[in-house]
This record gives sequence, structure tokens and C-alpha cells, in this order.
Amino acid sequence: MEHKKLVWLSLVALPILFAACDKGSQMGVPSTITVENVLDSRPLVESGTFQNEGSAPVIMPGESLSFQFSAAKGQALTFATMYGWSNDLFFAPENPGITLYKEDGTPIEGDVSDQIKLWDNGTRINQVPGASVSHPGTAETATQNITEVAGTDAQGNTYAAASALMNVSLHYEGNSTFTLTINNTSGNTNNPTPFSPGVWAISYIAGGDLLSPTPLYESGKPSANGLTNIAEMGDNSVLGEYIQSQTGIFTPLSPILVVVYKDIDNPIYKVGENDRGQGLKELAQQGDASILADHLKTVEGVKAVYVLPAANSTVLLPKVGEQAGSSVSQQLSIAEGDRLAIATMYGLSNDWFFASKDNGVDATQKGDISTTIGLFDNGTAVNQFPGAGITQFNLAGTPLEESEPIQEVPNPNAFTTLPAINHIIKVTLQ
Repeated sequence: MEHKKLVWLSLVALPILFAACDKGSQMGVPSTITVENVLDSRPLVESGTFQNEGSAPVIMPGESLSFQFSAAKGQALTFATMYGWSNDLFFAPENPGITLYKEDGTPIEGDVSDQIKLWDNGTRINQVPGASVSHPGTAETATQNITEVAGTDAQGNTYAAASALMNVSLHYEGNSTFTLTINNTSGNTNNPTPFSPGVWAISYIAGGDLLSPTPLYESGKPSANGLTNIAEMGDNSVLGEYIQSQTGIFTPLSPILVVVYKDIDNPIYKVGENDRGQGLKELAQQGDASILADHLKTVEGVKAVYVLPAANSTVLLPKVGEQAGSSVSQQLSIAEGDRLAIATMYGLSNDWFFASKDNGVDATQKGDISTTIGLFDNGTAVNQFPGAGITQFNLAGTPLEESEPIQEVPNPNAFTTLPAINHIIKVTLQ
């Protein structure tokens, strides 16, 4: 855990350049740039539902299904599906979910059934499990907390181990992508049962900690958010809708690079060109703007360079619940003809960065200029699912090098659909 925190904090503890260069007297008028992380973040990076694609949605003894997902080291996969011939029992891994990587970062493959448990939802009195169980059955006089069924339930009914009823295996497809297969092996036991349609989820990880370590259930607490519908009826729609509402984008922004220049093109980058080896790669992969800032100070036509870290966290964190996102501001001295451009890393990516499009903006203008910001792929690291990539620097990884021209990131992209850019980063000149 400490190692993961240190890697994440490698972005947080970057060298801080508060105000960089000021080449000569600007003799301009004061202006203030403010950059905010306005992302309304979500705790789950991926989630989904599953069901048998055969003649019936349930997974009968002898049948199996598979689904794919991406994950980084420290993340875990959780899922829930009903023990169909019961009143309110469900299968799920113990929180936070199935371990996916070894300590050295090697992906885990093969049988992981020993991580699956059988749980009592605590909302119905258990009958003898089997095809004759009545649904929904008799309600508990008072709702009970979720408890593990370890051999026997509260009514004394007996069960084979969850790992005997359900075989779960992982296959690593490469590039942080796994396939999980659930095989119903209950027909080989005294507890044959179908499995219902289910849900699955993966939490973001930040600072070595999962943002949602218990996304589907919590042992010792009452069932919530639609899990009861799965446990009692095999209906995954309510919990599926809930986890979808909790799934989306979470990313910090690295300290903001701001450059004021005149009579030259945007000195940070150009679409269609490969990375120039001047420090943009370090900004895009690691959130470290110091190398690029030092280079820009030497460029003819560059008048001022700033690197703006957020107070306390250094990185600009997104909005989390009721907690507002981070912001930074810097007073500038602007003259007629000056232009302005910014750049900052999409923190939970391989090498994506936000930057002013084309040749930046007229630095003397006022107001919200967020629509002039684009999201770009630096082309120096192989892309993976943002926030779920084993080689992403801020998820304790080492980027896989590539050499491609800088391009705008499409939306939707190969991994996900992002909010509009002005719903992630807001830039204002005052």
C-alpha cells in the first residue's frame, strides 16, 4: 500500500515552479488566469451487467459465460449473482473483489474460485434450497445484515462451498485487459442451482486506495441499491442502473503549465508532429511540467512561463461528492499581441494531455476560454483504459513506449466516452 501511495504521489510531489520567467518588462495590463478541475467525478471506472445469452438469461448447471474488463494493479473485480434456488442468497467475491495482479505486477490467471463467497441478503427466511423454493418467500420480521453463508445458513440449511458451486477463472488478454469466466459447477454437488443475471464493477484507485471498496454490498450491513432485487428475484436491472450512475470519469490534472508568447506559433506542441523531446512527454506521461517549462524559457518569442500547482494537493483534484474541485490562479502582465497557451496531464492516462488548441488564444481577451482547450494523445506511450491501465505512471506503472504523431483524442474513444472538455477543465481570463 505504501509503495502504491508513493507512486501516486510522484505526480503530487512534482517540482513546483510558481512563476517562471519574465523576459524583460511586459509594460502590459494585469490579467488573471484561473484553471479549475470541474469534473463531477465518479468512483467506479468500469461496470456492467451480465446474463446468459442462451434461451434463458440464467446460467444453468454446466453452463458458463464470460465478460471482459480492464484493470490496473491494486484494482479488484467484484460481481453479484443470485443463488437461484434460494430465497435471498447471492454469490460475490469478498470485498473489495477478486485480486487481479501479483505484488510484482504480474497478472493473475487461472482458477480464482477460492475468492468467491456465498452470502445471505438478510431479507427472507431461508427454505431448504432447491427447485421447490417459493419466491419471494417469507420476509424476515426485521431486515438482517448481509452475512456470509459458511456451510449453513441461519435456518440450518447446508451448502457446499461456493468454490464448488461456481468455478471462476481469469485469462489475461494483454494491455491490462482480462476475461472473467463464470462456470456453473453446482450440478456436481448436493446444491444444484441456476445463477441469475448479475452485475460487476471496478473501482478507481487513487493514492493506493480504492475510491469505492464496497460498490455492491457490505458484509454486516443491510442490503442496498437494488442488491435485494438480485438476491430475491435474480433481477439485475435496479442494481445495474445504480452502478451505472456511479461509473464514469475520475482524474486529477497535473500542475498547470501556462505560457505567454508573441509572434510565434504555440510553442508547446503541434498536432501531426511527433513529440519534440523538449519535456512535453514528461508532462503527458507523468504530470511533470518542469522540463518543458525550463525549455520554454529559452525560446525566442516566449515572454513568460508559469507552472501552477494546487494548494495542498499540488494536482488539481476533481469534484468528489459535495467537495469542490481544485483550482489555481496566476496574475499575468499582458500586452497587445500576446498569446497564451496552457497544458496539463489527464492524470489517469498513459500520455493524454489537455492543451490550448491551435495557436492558443489572444491573451488580452476576457471570460471563459474553456472551449479553446482540447484533449490530445502525445503518442509516446501505448494507451490503455484511462484509470485502469497497468502501465499508467500514476497507477504505479511504467509506460510502454511508442512513437506516433500527436493527435486529438476522439470522443467516444476506444475505451470510454468522456464528458465534454469544458465539463472537466475550466479556464478563465479576468
